[in-house]
Amino acid sequence: MRSTFVIISQVYVPDPASAGQHIADAASEMAGRGYRTVVYTSARGYEDPGVTYPARESRDGVEIRRLPLSSFGKGSIAVRLVGQGFFVLFATTRALFTRGLCGVMVSTSPPFGGIAGALISKLRRVPLKYWIMDLNPDQMVALKKLPPDAVPVRVFDALNRVALRQASDVVVLDRFMAERVNAKLPVAEKLTVLPPWPHETAVLDIPHDENGFRRRHVPEGKFVVMYSGNHSPSNPITVLLDAAERLKDDARLLVLCVGGGAGKKEVEERIARGAANVRSLPYQPLGQLGLSLSSADVHVVTVGSGMVGIVHPCKVYDAMAVSRPILLIGPDPSHVSDLIRNNGIGWHVLPGDVAAAERALREMMALEPGQLRAMGQRAAELVSRSLGRELLCGRFCDVLQRGCAP
Repeated sequence: MRSTFVIISQVYVPDPASAGQHIADAASEMAGRGYRTVVYTSARGYEDPGVTYPARESRDGVEIRRLPLSSFGKGSIAVRLVGQGFFVLFATTRALFTRGLCGVMVSTSPPFGGIAGALISKLRRVPLKYWIMDLNPDQMVALKKLPPDAVPVRVFDALNRVALRQASDVVVLDRFMAERVNAKLPVAEKLTVLPPWPHETAVLDIPHDENGFRRRHVPEGKFVVMYSGNHSPSNPITVLLDAAERLKDDARLLVLCVGGGAGKKEVEERIARGAANVRSLPYQPLGQLGLSLSSADVHVVTVGSGMVGIVHPCKVYDAMAVSRPILLIGPDPSHVSDLIRNNGIGWHVLPGDVAAAERALREMMALEPGQLRAMGQRAAELVSRSLGRELLCGRFCDVLQRGCAP
């Protein structure tokens, strides 16, 4: 009988959330390495709970078990917590009784996944692999939704330390996140820093004149600056929208916001107030991601003030993979500001600096097409050289496999 490796994640493909897509890559790689790989996930969409998925399914050799009452949408923190609570309860129960268990991986989707993994690891005496994609309660504190000394913050941090202590391996996305995690509990001896990888099988550099998505959604002659993905308070795009407002008389510019999340409301409000150079589209299916991403001329990545090491803007890798330059609106230093500064692949604007964002938009629209392409090609070459899916997913699964015989 094959050893069973369990993965617990509230999101999983075909849900468009980026975390679920990365976890699916790792799950299929583990199945390819000879493990019976079982994923416990939600039966409903993370963004839209009206979307339902089959309760049992097999994809790429992975057994997917979708659990009921595990997502009620993102309408409020209370609604999220209820869905996360049910999910953690059901997933933990199912995993505890999974036959042949040799290891368990949890991520921070949901944020309480760590304590579920710790419980399973302790009771079944198997290694826990803890993939930290963002940090809470740090995010809630940084957004000023909770004070640092609030009881929920202290309780949440205590639970985080339980998971960190129980884990045999902890994976974080950048060096800034590593510093924050080590401040919670020293785990340097079992800590691996690995950035997430682009979805290279889905993202391709498709020329504008061959791109059906661009033909459908972009008027002729527009310079497209795209923000694609989750519109979160942790990744605000207000500066971009304000800069677009200053350039409302420049007929070339189109700011295209693709995706969803709480911050999408601001985009819709701007459009309702007459922002003619801003457009909004929903999340695109994974199969359309290459068309969507490559329809842009430049991609925008944002990181809120105080969010470095708390969140990691995974969207940057897909944008680089389709050979597009990056406009970062965020603090310095950060992981993305390092990428831009060290490789010459875009522009960097500090949070709140609308004038600098306006200058950057004017500068990129003034470049010759060859100059823009050269920046994008440097980005793609960096992905190919050191940030590709095969390399990074392989290294990640080496960590998962450590101490877990197939």
